[in-house]
Amino acid sequence: MRVKTNQSRNVSTRHWAGGIALAMALTFLTAFGKPAAGADADRGKTIFEKRCTGCHALNIDKEGPRLGGIFGRAAGSVATFTYSDAVKKSGVTWDASALDKWLTEPDAFIPDSNMAFRVVDDGERSAIIAYLKQISGK
Repeated sequence: MRVKTNQSRNVSTRHWAGGIALAMALTFLTAFGKPAAGADADRGKTIFEKRCTGCHALNIDKEGPRLGGIFGRAAGSVATFTYSDAVKKSGVTWDASALDKWLTEPDAFIPDSNMAFRVVDDGERSAIIAYLKQISGK
């Protein structure tokens, strides 16, 4: 005797199971696929302290201007720091995109600026920007 199977039930069960597997994979990737912003900012603080504090501080001017509160601030606008004319006239407002371009190649982003230091590594640059954003309260 032959037993008749329900092919459509098997197909819909497989699709349902596949959908659950896809949802679980997407959840995993969202949760664990990249570091949380706080973790990136923590790493950025460490990198900032090692690579940037020779010329910059958060709350005082040094060789470079103070960087606390830089997100949303116009380039060349810290009254206590002497900027190049190029930076003062750039019209740049500091956000993640502008900081990324600036830290990648300052003179290409604002020609005739006085900053020669670059952060070549994408991950380090991203972490520094996440830290500067966090301390700016953004």
